[in-house]
Amino acid sequence: MPRKQKLKVYRTPIGFHDAYVAAPSQKAALEAWGSEHDLFARGVAERIDDAALTREPLEKPGVVIRRLRGTTAEQIAALPARKHSGRPGKAAQPSEVEEGQARKVKPDARPVSRPKPKPRPDRAALDRAEQALAAAKARHERELDALRRREAELARERRQTEQAQDRERARLERALQKTREAYERAMRLWRG
Repeated sequence: MPRKQKLKVYRTPIGFHDAYVAAPSQKAALEAWGSEHDLFARGVAERIDDAALTREPLEKPGVVIRRLRGTTAEQIAALPARKHSGRPGKAAQPSEVEEGQARKVKPDARPVSRPKPKPRPDRAALDRAEQALAAAKARHERELDALRRREAELARERRQTEQAQDRERARLERALQKTREAYERAMRLWRG
């Protein structure tokens, strides 16, 4: 009978929803969400134990359950305020701003300075690791070559030993045969 795996419930935000899944491991949860990145290491996903939140995912293991995070009104209120032209998806143009509404621009507004670009990561450690691997591979190949040479030498020595033993055995068997025949002849003569 197959052993039942203990399921845990994990959660990660997806847009305006939270995605829940019951899975045996974090890896299985990431696969269910279709994520190629470790959301747990990034602090974006977590394991939860709240009985109210875990009930439905535990009833459907491996299935991603999406739940709306807050009401639609709460989500819209959380969006940054901006003026609209009345047409969906288009911000108000300067000509479309109602008269009497002056655009508020701070007189001492300075351009926003961009943060300095991050320095390029140092590749020295990667180069050292690659060199260490290449050196190990070369050493391993030399060691295997030495073993192959020793194996060939031992095989040659074994063949020579076996041939010498075969010759000696044949010589001794011939001597035994001659001695046996001489003994049997002597016994026949003795018996008369």
